[in-house]
Amino acid sequence: MNFNTDSIPRTLCILRLSAIGDICHLLPVVRSLQHYWPQTKLTWIVGKQEHNLVGDIPGIEFIIFDKSKGWAAYKNLYQQLRGRHFDVLLHMQMSLRASIASRLIPADIRLGFDRKRANDLQWLFTNKKIPHVDKQHVVDSFFGFIETLGIHERVLKWDIPISESTHKQVKKLLPKTPYVVISPCSSMAYRNWTIEGYAAVAKHITEKYGKAIVLTGGPSEIEREYGNKITALCQPPPTNLIGKTSLKELLAVIDHAEVVIAPDSGPAHMATAVNTPVIGLYACTNPDRARPYKSARWVIDKYHEAIQAEYNKTVDQLSWGIRVRKTGTMDRISVADVTNMFDKFHNHRL
Repeated sequence: MNFNTDSIPRTLCILRLSAIGDICHLLPVVRSLQHYWPQTKLTWIVGKQEHNLVGDIPGIEFIIFDKSKGWAAYKNLYQQLRGRHFDVLLHMQMSLRASIASRLIPADIRLGFDRKRANDLQWLFTNKKIPHVDKQHVVDSFFGFIETLGIHERVLKWDIPISESTHKQVKKLLPKTPYVVISPCSSMAYRNWTIEGYAAVAKHITEKYGKAIVLTGGPSEIEREYGNKITALCQPPPTNLIGKTSLKELLAVIDHAEVVIAPDSGPAHMATAVNTPVIGLYACTNPDRARPYKSARWVIDKYHEAIQAEYNKTVDQLSWGIRVRKTGTMDRISVADVTNMFDKFHNHRL
């Protein structure tokens, strides 16, 4: 199914609620829609937390779906969309929660993933599918939606707004010298590297290059524990901002950094949105599917050996994107792997 130039949709609804990393992956697709179909009215149904990051992007109507409210979230969505109708719905999330929400969005074309990729029965909630393509990065799979609609050029811009007041507020918290961000935690604990490893890397960067270290993350107990323990192991201590910033403030912190060191996580992909390079730590998830999109050369990839050890098969013999959730998998990444990659990155920047 393709649109021709005479049938550009007047209204288009994007359904992608979460998570932060995937919201960042979606942004260049949204920017491409805005560029090539400027006359199309865009509506984006998005999660409450995610809205805090992207909800001030101009030219988009945002409707918040607050999953914490349970069934009331569906009632609220129904009330906001009552009497509305869209030419196209891009159903871009494979979860039952999102699929139930999709039934409340009146649309002629309900475009979703192909049957092979449509997990959680998503294919039952759509009437058109994007073509199947093997072994894609998440960003490229999202572009498949607008390519199916007839947009084949890409605008690789993220452009999340950051206010001047946010920049000013954040600068009060930051070192006066150039700094490196270490964002140690993912939303899934099995993807987290070791506290001792991060502390050793911080020591290397500080002693060899004189760079300051800034720790970032959310307010969860495990993130605070990581921050406190890494700080206790470092001399001089890093600037510990874990649990002390909003999403916008975190984005500003990352924006001013020289580089981010992180596992597969929201902040790693937020860095892509502000053109900050990322040294990505990957063993549990496939970097070819989920690495920071513009930092392929800086990824530390232990995923393939982890797959071989866990399944006694190669990556190509298993379903695309399969994860290794075994505790300790991230221990395959050594301190030397990370310090050597930082040295390589630093020398490249000279």
